[in-house]
Amino acid sequence: MAMNSVNTNVGAMIALQNLQVTNNELTQVQSRINTGKKVATAKDNGAVWAIAQGQRAEIGALNAVKDSLQRGQSAVDVSLAAGESVSDLLVTLKEKALAATDTSLTTSARSALNEDFKSIRDQIATVVSNASFNGVNLLDGSSTAGFEALANVTGSTITVSSEDMSLSGSVVTLGASDVIDTASAATASLALVSASIENVGASLAKLGTGSNSLGTHLTFVGKLQDTLEAGVGNLVDADLAKESARLQALQTKQQLGVQ
Repeated sequence: MAMNSVNTNVGAMIALQNLQVTNNELTQVQSRINTGKKVATAKDNGAVWAIAQGQRAEIGALNAVKDSLQRGQSAVDVSLAAGESVSDLLVTLKEKALAATDTSLTTSARSALNEDFKSIRDQIATVVSNASFNGVNLLDGSSTAGFEALANVTGSTITVSSEDMSLSGSVVTLGASDVIDTASAATASLALVSASIENVGASLAKLGTGSNSLGTHLTFVGKLQDTLEAGVGNLVDADLAKESARLQALQTKQQLGVQ
């Protein structure tokens, strides 16, 4: 009596091959569902995987750009806050200096005004010295190059210039020893304070523009990163609804093949 085996029965061999194909497809679909990726490794699709990896490197590099821009914006914003305090102090100093130009002041009144003037004058130095963020101070003359923030992944930078608001500087021309103990000294100090107020206003405008520039670029980099991430997703992410439906179909096909 003739005997058939899986090795000689053509129909059985074809069924076995079909079952193997189905099992392979099931493994692939289950991997896509588990990872959420249709291209998880170079083995899945080498060309697409290489493109996606290149874009992932770009996205990672943009994180460094964002961090640099955020640090720059924080440093500039601290400088702005301190600069505004300097401006307020100068406004108060102008009031004191103007009052001290009155030649009819008594000695005690002039002395009191002078003490107030010196105290407020010294506060400017304190504010300027404390205007640091992450070791960067744009107001005390230590950061002569300003702040250079990364602008893109190639290493280009955006620079916000420093504005030295130290006493006796180019912005705050009032000196650390200027007083209002006489009418003539008060007149001289008044002129220095008035010029300083104008200079500080111009410096704050520059710093404000710099902060806005960093913020605008930070927003752009964030949007660029989101766009790249979406692009990578389009390349490698699996359509989970489609893959789930395919999984059910393959499972049914597998069961019929086994039967």
